Amino acid sequence: MKKVLIAGTSSGVGKTTISLGIMQALTKRNMKVQPYKVGPDYIDPSYHTFITGRDSRNLDSYMLDDEKVKYIVNKSSSDADISVIEGVMGLYDGLGIDLDNCTSSHTSKVLKAPVILVINGKAMAASSAAMVLGYKELDKDVNIKGVIVNNVRTKGHYEIIKSAIERYCGVEVLGYFPPNNEFSLESRHLGLVPSVEIDSLKNKFNNLADEIEKYINIDRIIEISETEEVSSEFDLKEFIQNKKVENKSIAVAYDKAFNFYYKENIDLLEELGLEVKYFSPLEDKRVPNSDYIYIGGGFPEIFGQEIESNITMRESILEAHKNNIPIYAECGGLMYLGQKLTDQNNNDYSMVGIFRGSSNMTSSLKRFGYCYGEAKEDTILSKKGEIIKGHEFHHSIFETDEPCAYTMTKQRDKKVIDTWDGGYSKGNTLATYLHTHFYNNLNCIENFLEKGKK
Repeated sequence: MKKVLIAGTSSGVGKTTISLGIMQALTKRNMKVQPYKVGPDYIDPSYHTFITGRDSRNLDSYMLDDEKVKYIVNKSSSDADISVIEGVMGLYDGLGIDLDNCTSSHTSKVLKAPVILVINGKAMAASSAAMVLGYKELDKDVNIKGVIVNNVRTKGHYEIIKSAIERYCGVEVLGYFPPNNEFSLESRHLGLVPSVEIDSLKNKFNNLADEIEKYINIDRIIEISETEEVSSEFDLKEFIQNKKVENKSIAVAYDKAFNFYYKENIDLLEELGLEVKYFSPLEDKRVPNSDYIYIGGGFPEIFGQEIESNITMRESILEAHKNNIPIYAECGGLMYLGQKLTDQNNNDYSMVGIFRGSSNMTSSLKRFGYCYGEAKEDTILSKKGEIIKGHEFHHSIFETDEPCAYTMTKQRDKKVIDTWDGGYSKGNTLATYLHTHFYNNLNCIENFLEKGKK
């Protein structure tokens, strides 16, 4: 089995650009590349999928225990030639300061994946060896097999860094990459790639792969990636067999405004027997006739005018709510189901109106990071007292007098650092800022399916 994890010394060091370039270079060699992202990110996986043509999977140790992480990798990579895993933040950065708590390093150990460390070589020479040695020695169980030096303009500068790292660290240096603004990815690309930009992005990534091949030893990366397979004790067969439904369907919102989903969530719904009917809240006239509705996160604030203009769609979702169709909405979905959305320019747009209140965009993050919710009452996902793990990441606040359905808690290093109330439940509709992975609590999907049977 071939797999490799691309990690950085920190956020912003260039690991995403390097990872995308390596994925594209391998794909251009006609290899089936299975991509992964450590952590809860939705944006980077959208690029992985765009490049490789295979759905990128999130490997999130907060919501998934080690066996589930291994299960996802084994299942999704069975027909791939190589798995490329992009790390999160710095190699040892996670939740708090525990090196095995939601870190890329921990994921590499779980999967027995060799690590290629990306460093910023700007304005450094032999000091680069001290940096790499520190990463190598901090956890000797992490298998750092190679280094890529980013942000180095000349081959002469690179050779100095390469010599220092290989002499003092005993770690192979696989190449470098010069600074190049051509390959930056701007925030306007977030979410699904607009059709008008597909050709330009294809060209960008093809050019990136060509540049990567010039400076980085892709053949050696393929050799390094050869590693043993890891088995998993987790298996969904019994759960699926016991909970499978027949003749049921679920409408899933999916367009440029709503596209943040964990692929395993959708896969599990299909494996449980549901027919998935994708629809666009922007372009379709009505939500499809279905037994359930799932509205994920995204950027409704960017498309407020289009959402407001699609009156028949909004009315059809409100009608589904009144008819007790189970509706589950996350983050952007919550914003969509309120009465009003106020964007960054203080423009107001009418939304679906299931919940009283307004989503107001702010200039800063309101919630960021891992947290969990304890249900104050029965909802379509949780029985009272049940806990759902997930993460929040949003710039909006939902101002409402609706009662909250969950007590939210954020912990770090086993200490509670924040609590708040969140999530709104009305009838068979639940809307919350929390993004969750169904694997972390299979009771969620079991409760959800039960609501649609009644």
